[in-house]
Amino acid sequence: MEEEQNIEPRWEGLLDFLEKTIGKRPADLNAVLFLIGVQELGQGAKSFTKEQKQDLMHIAICRVLSKAGFYELEGLDEDGWPHWKLVKKLPYVDMLNQEHLLKMYVLDYFEDEGIFQ
Repeated sequence: MEEEQNIEPRWEGLLDFLEKTIGKRPADLNAVLFLIGVQELGQGAKSFTKEQKQDLMHIAICRVLSKAGFYELEGLDEDGWPHWKLVKKLPYVDMLNQEHLLKMYVLDYFEDEGIFQ
């Protein structure tokens, strides 16, 4: 599949773009997911606890997988944090394929949001 072959050059392009934008190259997929979580929370850059950082990554995963119909936004809590509901069971995939799929959805997210082409 052509898209699968293009994923790594596109991914590297996204990392280059983020490095220029935020001044630091994200180390890995988790760092990019953290950035998406902060974006989706919409409260700007600030200090987060370890638990909040994990929550932000969860928000990001739910958000990027929502386009494929796996999650649906339930709403915001009293602190403005989004809460998602699993609506379609995620298929089992091994860790390598899981990372590949997440990268594809992350790229789609940045493109859909008009942040990166």
